[in-house]
Amino acid sequence: MRVETLLRAQAAGDPLAIALVANETRLDYGALDALSDRLAASLTAHGVVHGDRVVLFMDNCWEMAVALFAVLKAGAVACPANPGVKADGLAHVLGDCRPRAIVLDARHLPLCQEAERAGTSAPVRIVARAGENPPSQAITFEKCLEANAPAAGARGDDDDLAFIIYTSGSMGRARGVMMTHRNVDAASRLIGDYLDNTPSDVILSVLPLSFTYGLYQLLVSVRFGARLVLEKSFAFPHAVLEKAREEGVTGFPLVPTIAAMIVSMKESPAGFLPKLRYITNAAAPLPPAHLATLRTMFPKAELYSMYGLTECARATFLPPDEIDRRPGSVGKALPETEAFVINDDGWPAASDTTGELVVRGPHVMRGYWNDPAATDAVLRALPDGRGKALHTGDLFRTDAEGYLHFVGRRDDIIKVRGEKVAPGQVESVLQSCPGVREAIVFGEPEPILGHIVHALVVRSDADLTERAVMQFCARRLPDAMVPKKVTFRPELPRTASGKISRRLAAMEAMPTQ
Repeated sequence: MRVETLLRAQAAGDPLAIALVANETRLDYGALDALSDRLAASLTAHGVVHGDRVVLFMDNCWEMAVALFAVLKAGAVACPANPGVKADGLAHVLGDCRPRAIVLDARHLPLCQEAERAGTSAPVRIVARAGENPPSQAITFEKCLEANAPAAGARGDDDDLAFIIYTSGSMGRARGVMMTHRNVDAASRLIGDYLDNTPSDVILSVLPLSFTYGLYQLLVSVRFGARLVLEKSFAFPHAVLEKAREEGVTGFPLVPTIAAMIVSMKESPAGFLPKLRYITNAAAPLPPAHLATLRTMFPKAELYSMYGLTECARATFLPPDEIDRRPGSVGKALPETEAFVINDDGWPAASDTTGELVVRGPHVMRGYWNDPAATDAVLRALPDGRGKALHTGDLFRTDAEGYLHFVGRRDDIIKVRGEKVAPGQVESVLQSCPGVREAIVFGEPEPILGHIVHALVVRSDADLTERAVMQFCARRLPDAMVPKKVTFRPELPRTASGKISRRLAAMEAMPTQ
């Protein structure tokens, strides 16, 4: 099924149901469908044809949601770019996907112009929120919505590209992940099914629409006829949660950083969101202390721990009734999906043996745009003779009952005196230390030991000392895993998507020449 047909079906079935709430704007399904039709017609009138790429460079807003579906209705490929990137990051996206058009917020125009000076630009520029003095040689978003001609029907089939989604770049230069309509249809169906989403759900999302976890909040909502409450960020948690209470939010996807901010809100009473029925986490496992506090604050909400990556959207989930028995697990594979650990020879690894996680399923990407070598490196056949699998590069182990446990990135493993140290195990202990709000560790070169474990820590207690952190870890970890250096920071280094970055942490710690 093509993705835009999901919206058409909801608009035909219940056009007055609210689809999207963004700031003061409320769009029902009929309006979201009609507005995206008009923008699709304008894109077609300005030369966008089947298979063209259209970059979307906007914050979370109703215009971004309209533009996503409009691009698909025009038969083109949506390429959402994180509005938090710098000029060189946008220049990379523009140079890589060579878009026919770019749809952007007026406030991003200076950065866009700086990026385009690198030599690549989009022939068509559509600017939203331009005000009374729109820039020259630009088409306004508002003018595009005045188009009367209906958009052409969907062209192509399920195997057409729907999205090119750029990775966060946490391991280097961002790559464009190619997702077909068939991939997206499968992923949105499987995710919504295990969350039991229905038209009565109201989902709060502060996650960028430009990245997979945020994008699928919109896609799953539309597929199941739910309402999405879209916020730009979680920078003002009290205001966001008050909006969630007013809207009767039932679903709340978060990441550990957001969880840390919520649990620090000591004045938030238990039951503050009385209709909240689930919370999801698709990043690193939440520290047990955070899990306990979230349960106290939201006693009726079930907690889903999940694992996914841009290349397949989602691969595993842990049923909420298992989280107490195995709080560090991300569960088992989604239905219709295989997710298993392999050894160095490519065969399934024995339980409690660390190896690489591989994934097969209808939601696995087609490959990386313009990068066949990188595609071949991660989409490789296994010796079982059953075809290619996505090699995630993530190290996992499987417990005796078949549940998956994240160990770390293959490239992140730190060798201390010849011993392998998984950063995630150290970080789990650090995050349970009283006075620690967030932490990340990496390997720092050391002439005698090879590497030492260096921890960057954000304190919730200003009196916490480096010695206290080391002593806490020493009582709970083998010597090789104990950080030999602890640096306190007001915040941890992040990629443009807001993901905590071990690579950036290590780079910042390198001595200047």
